[in-house]
Amino acid sequence: MAAPYAEIVADIKRRIADGRLRPGDRVPSTRQLARDRGVALATAAKALALLAQEGVVVAEPRVGTIVAEPRGGRTAARRPDISGNEVTRERIVRAAIEIADAEGLPDLTMRGLADRLGMATMSLYRHVAGKDDLVLLMIEAVIDEFPLPEEPPDGWRARLETSARLQWAGYRAHPWMAGVTSLTRPLPSASLLRHTEWVMAALAGTRLDATAKMHVHTLVYSYVQGIAANLELERQAQAATGLSADEFMAGQEEHLRWIAESAEYRAFAGVVAELDGDFDLDLDRLFEFGLGPLLDGLAKVID
Repeated sequence: MAAPYAEIVADIKRRIADGRLRPGDRVPSTRQLARDRGVALATAAKALALLAQEGVVVAEPRVGTIVAEPRGGRTAARRPDISGNEVTRERIVRAAIEIADAEGLPDLTMRGLADRLGMATMSLYRHVAGKDDLVLLMIEAVIDEFPLPEEPPDGWRARLETSARLQWAGYRAHPWMAGVTSLTRPLPSASLLRHTEWVMAALAGTRLDATAKMHVHTLVYSYVQGIAANLELERQAQAATGLSADEFMAGQEEHLRWIAESAEYRAFAGVVAELDGDFDLDLDRLFEFGLGPLLDGLAKVID
């Protein structure tokens, strides 16, 4: 069996050979390779270094690692050819979302985005005012991927559940979203306001006063966001350590053994012993497990 770094090298070469990667195209970053392959950052870096030594890829400042021209050696890199493909605000937002999805929102820069689109950084400002404006447009685009139905279901419970599930789908597809929106400093997002309006309309006619309605809306929103935040935290942890969640937990055996033998944590140790290693913290299952009981509890104050 080939070493993990050799498998990465072979896969990138295959993608170049069959045309999925062409000269000038960016190859996955070290972080992205580590995350997608479940390997250490050092392993991913070794693969890219070997490809560079062979002249397969070349590092381009402020762009990243790209496929080299097929003449061998370190040839001049070229930017993507976007002739006849007009740069619009929609294209800019979509490219920004792709970067944030792959590498996280902190790695999204105006310069990196411009390089990805093959344009000067200052040209971006003809379409967006700055990164804050860009992020707001990204949020709008992401939420619009999961639109609320034109005809709402019957009953407040079904409407709140619909909103929660659509928000979860958005966070699931774009984990960086959970770290952008804040309870205490809400963003002026029309798409987010549509969810607020949806909930307020669902609660209209109930016995709740205005404050209670806001509390219900905030609780459901924070429930979804709170679980979703762990999607991005896990992505960041894998990028930083090269370890999957399962690999990390496998390395905690000594700590878990200490808990099991401690008289201070008998109840927890009993649960761990009963599980006998058969527990997988699946965030989708956790979301499903908690949503129903949350709505059951709200029913006591709404109905």
